[in-house]
Amino acid sequence: MKKTQTFMLTALAALMAAPASAAFVDDAQSRIELRNFYFNRDFRQSDAAQSKADEWAQGVRAYWQSGYTEGRLGFGLDAIGLLGIKLDSSPDRTGTGILKRDTSENRAMDEYSELGLTARLKLDEHVLRLGTLIPTLPVAMHNDSRLLPQSFRGGWLQAQGSDSLQLELGRFDAINLRDSSNYQRMSPVQGGARNVVVSGRPDSDAFDFAGATWAISDATKLSYHYGELQSIYRQHYLVFNHSQPLGNGTLALNLRYADSSDAGRSNIDNRMSSATLSWQAGMHKFTSSYQQMEGHTGFAYLSGTDPFLTHLVQINDFANRDERSWQLRHDLSFANLGLPGLKLMNRYTHGSNIEVANSRHNEWERNSDVMYTVQSGPLQNLSLHWRNATYRSTFGSDIDENRVIIGYTFSL
Repeated sequence: MKKTQTFMLTALAALMAAPASAAFVDDAQSRIELRNFYFNRDFRQSDAAQSKADEWAQGVRAYWQSGYTEGRLGFGLDAIGLLGIKLDSSPDRTGTGILKRDTSENRAMDEYSELGLTARLKLDEHVLRLGTLIPTLPVAMHNDSRLLPQSFRGGWLQAQGSDSLQLELGRFDAINLRDSSNYQRMSPVQGGARNVVVSGRPDSDAFDFAGATWAISDATKLSYHYGELQSIYRQHYLVFNHSQPLGNGTLALNLRYADSSDAGRSNIDNRMSSATLSWQAGMHKFTSSYQQMEGHTGFAYLSGTDPFLTHLVQINDFANRDERSWQLRHDLSFANLGLPGLKLMNRYTHGSNIEVANSRHNEWERNSDVMYTVQSGPLQNLSLHWRNATYRSTFGSDIDENRVIIGYTFSL
């Protein structure tokens, strides 16, 4: 890890010492995103030590991205500043994930902040990033479901093999969680119905990945990614996407397959497969999907991140040991009714055959999302989002949940 840190600092120093160029400054872009977040999760257990998690906070994200210096080898710099401010909380209802907690007092901190820097080196169409990284990869997808985004520290190379082939390679040496301002070692999701166990130290300071994405045609894309959490687990991930016109709409197919196995100190053994079929016509989009887990454990992914799964929904991901799940979903856009910016989503996901303590269990979740984004005028880009969920299972806590999110983005 020290070698990686030294390399990143050296690259940043070289960047700052490079002669300034007009493109570096003139092509710079910046924006500020405001996110006001109210989160309420009711565990429906009045006699429990904590019957609900309920907090309110304001988040501020400032992004700045330079252009590149002149020449075939260009240098650039990204900066992200994050600030979370507590508006309402108490020790008996913390744990929503939108605020950083003082673990000694189990109390949400009044505020927390961080600064992330990323050096960019560009050679022709190939880009190397060093520093703070916010990836969306099948083997490592950052979490942005709360107040501030989760991030990694490391290096990430994206190379253009041809017009239709993109390659990537990299390593993360630390993770910064969504409710934290500190980097720490990485570990897999464990316990519960996952049946994942790691012997010895449960974390690692190296996650290596590589991948290739091939655009076979404008309508068809195939990708393969490999990820390995050093000494804990390795994963192969295949994704196939295809779309084509059908009637007065578009039919889309998404197929996924992942194979996860032990890399030295865990019992991880999982094969995940899923298929999604959707049809969009006018203001309606109808989707059905199926997801299946096989093996001795549930799906393997880095704790604190989002798993790249078809059935990752508001509360659950339906990725327990031996689980089989299906989903029906309907999306509605009101643009054709004269209300552009207004959207409604409803879905129902049901999981069964979950192995817990040598018995079989099931679970289900219902979600409704209503979102409106102002399209013009002085409040353009102001968004209002209400997310409602109901979760029930035969082996865990029942949950009712509401999230209200007000966002606003403006460029500087």
